[in-house]
Amino acid sequence: MTDSRQSALEYARQNNERFIEELKEFLAIPSISTSPEHNADTLRCAEWTAARLKSIGMDNVRVMPTGGHPAVYGESLKAGSDAPTVLIYGHYDVQPVDPLELWTTDPFKAEVRGENLFARGSSDMKGQVIASMKAVESVARTSGLPVNLKWLIEGEEEIGSKNLGEFIKKNAKMLKADFCINPDAGMIGADLPTITYGLRGLAYFEIRVYGPNRDLHSGLFGGTIHNPAQALVELIAGMHDKKGRITLPGFYDKVRKAGKAERAEIARLPIKPKDIVKMTGAPALWGEAEYTPEERVSIRPTLEVNGLLSGFTGEGSKTVLPAWAMAKISCRLVPDQTPEMIEKAMIKYVKANTPKTIRSEVKIITGSGAAITERDSMGVQAMAKGLEQAWGKRPLFKREGGSIGVVVQLQEYVGVDSVLTGFGLPEDNAHSPNEKLHLPTWRKGIDALIHTIFNLT
Repeated sequence: MTDSRQSALEYARQNNERFIEELKEFLAIPSISTSPEHNADTLRCAEWTAARLKSIGMDNVRVMPTGGHPAVYGESLKAGSDAPTVLIYGHYDVQPVDPLELWTTDPFKAEVRGENLFARGSSDMKGQVIASMKAVESVARTSGLPVNLKWLIEGEEEIGSKNLGEFIKKNAKMLKADFCINPDAGMIGADLPTITYGLRGLAYFEIRVYGPNRDLHSGLFGGTIHNPAQALVELIAGMHDKKGRITLPGFYDKVRKAGKAERAEIARLPIKPKDIVKMTGAPALWGEAEYTPEERVSIRPTLEVNGLLSGFTGEGSKTVLPAWAMAKISCRLVPDQTPEMIEKAMIKYVKANTPKTIRSEVKIITGSGAAITERDSMGVQAMAKGLEQAWGKRPLFKREGGSIGVVVQLQEYVGVDSVLTGFGLPEDNAHSPNEKLHLPTWRKGIDALIHTIFNLT
């Protein structure tokens, strides 16, 4: 181990208590982005974040306006043009604390109990932001940074990053980097360091079918007028075959197949079918038989009914034949599918299968592409080695079943791939009362990020 690396690691250990005190300061600011009454707190948190970046030697630090809460930017470009440039992403906003009565302690007065620090935002993701800052500080204050750094810390992640895409597009040149470290993904377990290298995309639809021009008396018109509710559920039922495959025309045409090596990595994940049954309370699992459950929720696209509405749904009885029916349907996408491609497939399917007795329409509500970072890329390999150096074991690699907007936006608008990791745990109660951060894992995370910085040189 080089003297520079060892010095940085020792600096982090010696300053651990101060790091925790600064995290407590950060957590004390109630930066609840969804609540207008906390707008002043959210701005104060952005300013606190900017001040902290300046304190660790970052240049050109700015609190930059967006259409909503501001974003914080900073940089250190002293390593020169031959050194890699790393963008570090984070968010300083937090979820509301309701229901307050379920909290054991004040959610904005951080308290250490045993190995855990309890406060809103401790795990998601102020703890991860401070871990990143303190890793950089530890390197900068000892040997100096061997890489160029840029920071993007937003204030709207908990409300869908609704202004971030436009901000990234507008500032694409400023944000250009070789790759992005995003520590907002978390770990599978305290002894299971994890890298997320892929995210599924999304195409979300509303489908409506119409029959008569008003609700009808089912006794007078049932059997004569095609019931829109029945027609809709028949349309939806036909969207899967008996093997669980999606029947929309061309749906699988662009699906990127996972190779043997990737499927072997997925098989290393410790989650088993019985765990999913226990976790969900479902009687049994369902899906494409040739893929494992972990593959179905990561490397395979899906189509799910999110909601149905038609006719009378109150208590008691009302014998109507409804005039219309509606369904909300989401498709999770994998590389190289696009929302536009799936929208065309959905429209084609609905048009081909709508009987002449009803009228149908398809509207796409939102969409985002899938994102994937090659596992042999510079960023992934540096992070994987860093996690192994800190934990003493090879990390797990996974694709996430959901979507994270900033990852897709950075890839689309800036051409920057993201390496997702993080040091939050499934049991940290993120978004729930008594959110916590496991401090031993957090400390190892700082070490892993220090190693990652040196692994890039």
